[in-house]
Amino acid sequence: MKLIPAIDLKDNKCVRLSKGKDNTSVVYNDNPVKQAKFFEKEGCKRIHVVDIDAAFGRLNVNKETILDIRQSVTTSIELGGGIRNRDSIFYWLNNNIDYLIIGSLAIKNISETISIANEFENKIYISLDQLNNKIMINGWVKKSNIGYKEIIKIYNKSNIKGFVITDISRDGMMQGINLKLVNQNLSITEKPMIIGGGLSSYEDLKNLKKLNQKNLEGVISGKSFYSGAIEIKKGIKIIS
Repeated sequence: MKLIPAIDLKDNKCVRLSKGKDNTSVVYNDNPVKQAKFFEKEGCKRIHVVDIDAAFGRLNVNKETILDIRQSVTTSIELGGGIRNRDSIFYWLNNNIDYLIIGSLAIKNISETISIANEFENKIYISLDQLNNKIMINGWVKKSNIGYKEIIKIYNKSNIKGFVITDISRDGMMQGINLKLVNQNLSITEKPMIIGGGLSSYEDLKNLKKLNQKNLEGVISGKSFYSGAIEIKKGIKIIS
């Protein structure tokens, strides 16, 4: 299992939101490239990058910064936020982003997403952003009409790389991992799964490791790192 630190970009700065709400952003580092280099030095195998501006429809604000991050580290990068059409998917993959995380498009246009996954096998993660058992889309502000079980069942048989599940109610809240939600999703997936939202302590990491699930690929560390609750090297050691 990987510890995957997050770089959430807003106005080309590293920020954290609470429950994904755009007006709650707090800047933690105004140099995302330096932050990415730190994560690489600490031994991270992957970095989770989210374009907050793009998720809310503000395209191209962080584009150059993302490219700078990519060129500055050898660590693999998974990128999400506002990736809602073929052009953006082709652009980022052609610019050496290792994996893309697709949310709204994967819910609104399943056939298109499956076609993209066939073309770029094992490069696409499906984002399952969950709030009160509903999948949220469009920057987490709109409820979809489809449940996570149905989506997982559909994409289990596709050529996606895996799923990224986020408990929106706990994202950035430092309330601990929702193990019930994690188990519900893991119990039906046939693909690797990455956990986001709620990580707040080393105990959370220990509890995830105890699940001993072969499809549990990693856990995202956002505010848990930036607030000082989790040190990267120690976290990696616990779950390795």
